[in-house]
Amino acid sequence: MKVIALVLAAAAAVASAHPTFSEWSETRHYRTPEERVVRQANYEANVAAIEARTAEGISHTLGVNDFADLTTAEFSSRYLGGWKGLYGRGNGFDLSHLRVNASNMPSSWDWSSKGAVTPIKNQGQCGSCWAFSATGAMEGISFIKTGNLPDLSEQQLVDCSGAEGNQGCNGGLPSQGFEYVVKNGGICSESEYPYTASDGKCKASSCKDVATISGYTNVPTDSESAMMSAVVQQPVSIGVDASGLDWQFYMGGVVTSSCGTQLDHGVLAVGFGSSGGQDFWKVKNSWGASWGMSGYIELGRGSSFAPHGQCGMLMMPVTPTKN
Repeated sequence: MKVIALVLAAAAAVASAHPTFSEWSETRHYRTPEERVVRQANYEANVAAIEARTAEGISHTLGVNDFADLTTAEFSSRYLGGWKGLYGRGNGFDLSHLRVNASNMPSSWDWSSKGAVTPIKNQGQCGSCWAFSATGAMEGISFIKTGNLPDLSEQQLVDCSGAEGNQGCNGGLPSQGFEYVVKNGGICSESEYPYTASDGKCKASSCKDVATISGYTNVPTDSESAMMSAVVQQPVSIGVDASGLDWQFYMGGVVTSSCGTQLDHGVLAVGFGSSGGQDFWKVKNSWGASWGMSGYIELGRGSSFAPHGQCGMLMMPVTPTKN
């Protein structure tokens, strides 16, 4: 009986770790009772999957969030797949990124605490992650070069950079966004060209440019040392494989478990550090501040993630340049 009581107590503790569907869905509005039934089934399946994954002894924390009533396939189709294209041409690698070498590399770095990163944004159900990665990198270099932090328009990139190879809500690359900004002579602010999470007609002529760049630079691939040097210089646009539960329901901690390298999501590397003896990269996402660690994720860093880095983050890093 004592063993049974302990088992029941443990089960109750696990059950109470997540809100019930009724509690979680209080602010949700489903169109029909049938849809609610489907969403409840998805929610409960996700809770079970989160608990099973957690029981494997992972290094990070998972929990229910705004995506908890979506299947993995729905989540992927709505929020991933935004990284499309080959490595951009760029200006070649700028050796200035390597002027911080291993002997004097800081043990930690965080542009978000140095004023170079805007608040977390939300791309919504639009495959425009590449645009958020691009604006984040351009916002960062603008702050570093001018002392002012602009809030730049993702919607302008979504609507206007098709000629450079981007496909709006159907995906693109930060490098192609940079190329558009160079050709256009600048980019407008978020307030003048607000985000709609949908494809639209280019309205760049109706707003005033608030930031410029001179080009962009491809950081050497599969090189942790080059990436660290680049991140110390400025925030870096990267692609990652964000498929699976570890991204969909990430809550905190350093992700060290096996991760794919099929790049499907654009994010922004803003720093690095260590926690509990595990080195990590600090990465800004575009799924809102309620996701992850107030909109950020920590990805494992070190030789065990070679050659492509955790979730493939060392495969296609790129930064804008500004004279």
